[in-house]
Amino acid sequence: MKKTVVLNVVALSGRLLGKHTPFLSKWISKRRQAAIKPVLPAVTCSAQSVYLTGKWPEENGIVGNGWYFKDECEIKFWRQSNRLVQSPKVWDALKAQNPDFTCANMFWWYNMYSSVDYAVTPRPLYPSDGRKLPDVHSQPMDLRDRLQKELGQFPLFSFWGPNANISSSKWIAEASMKVDEWYDPTLTFVYLPHLDYGLQKFGIDFTHIGKDLEEIDALCERLIGYYEGKGAEIILLSEYGITSVNQPIPINQALRKAGYIQVKDELGLETLDAGTSKAFAVADHQVAHIYVNDPSDKEAVSQLVAALPGVEKVLDEKGKSEFHLNHERAGDLVAVADPNSWFTYYYWLDENKAPDYARTVDIHRKPGYDPVEMFANPDIPFLKARLGWILLKKKLGFRYLMDVIPLRPDLVKGSHGRISESETDWPVLITADNSGDLPPEVPPTDIYQLIYDRVLRK
Repeated sequence: MKKTVVLNVVALSGRLLGKHTPFLSKWISKRRQAAIKPVLPAVTCSAQSVYLTGKWPEENGIVGNGWYFKDECEIKFWRQSNRLVQSPKVWDALKAQNPDFTCANMFWWYNMYSSVDYAVTPRPLYPSDGRKLPDVHSQPMDLRDRLQKELGQFPLFSFWGPNANISSSKWIAEASMKVDEWYDPTLTFVYLPHLDYGLQKFGIDFTHIGKDLEEIDALCERLIGYYEGKGAEIILLSEYGITSVNQPIPINQALRKAGYIQVKDELGLETLDAGTSKAFAVADHQVAHIYVNDPSDKEAVSQLVAALPGVEKVLDEKGKSEFHLNHERAGDLVAVADPNSWFTYYYWLDENKAPDYARTVDIHRKPGYDPVEMFANPDIPFLKARLGWILLKKKLGFRYLMDVIPLRPDLVKGSHGRISESETDWPVLITADNSGDLPPEVPPTDIYQLIYDRVLRK
């Protein structure tokens, strides 16, 4: 079996390769490059699951980064159990071929309780006093302690939020090399999220994202140099490309105005009550799953959503089948934004009644994806002083509320999720020059077989 590393440089597209990526540009020039046709939705959990199983969302069940859990009447995002993925993974097939095969998964999603040999994934601690503390979950469990003793605590607040930066990707890269040094796995998956941050904040604006590209380029140089020094084959890919946007679509606010959404008053603030709502949308970047509790409302809801500015199309059962998205977890309807737009999760009509989590980084409680979490509210007077006071309370062990996220979707300038018209905005695939014929466009389901074949090649 051939030692192989799959390096996932999140949000890397052909459009971004150039003067800000000198190492990658030179390295790629001696290899084969293709564009991966995006999954719909072109988001982290769906794309990764298709790559790892070779099956579309209609089979593997991962219809987005989150969905409506109908048996619990709750919307849940960023779940972590690998058992949610309903198809076998490529490492299962490789283990069946050779019992000596081993696999390490470094931060790809659904990384808890899987059948890989070594796994590390973010898993904060939530003490009963209300604090949120950085930590990871690992397999074997003591790997977590060993890595954080060597590398320091995982920088969770650099992984997402207003302070997102290269530190988290560097930690993942160093941890990946430590796991390789200690265990020498046959196949390793490495997740580098850094480009995601600036691109969603600024869109394709090289005056802002040039530094991010240079940072990830240098980190790739270190990782690739290390693994190639170990004789490993490198497969470099991404999950999606990010494009510039300028129009948020308030899909749930439109449904609320039409009388479809039910809210609950909680201490003067409003929370979405999905179980008693006639219809609601689970917003996920440029795709929104719309769940209609009363089938007789489906056509009216479809027409309402289709008429919203920024909505390109609304998929019914036939449309979902066309995009391999016809799974019981998917919405009864699926809305897709046009190239310039994306969906907000906001459902309140009065900002004063927005739930307390709306102004915090809270990826699990929000009933939809919120890229505004990357911004600190520019309208807060003496913002740095307020942040300092909050952090002091945290260090002293007191309860605190990091309520500094604005309710300003207009700040977001980049998004993903739809299938972009230009292949230069599709995710990339780079493999060795000896990989045989590689067409310019590769279906996402082919990544499974490519990984499988590469590992089995001696």
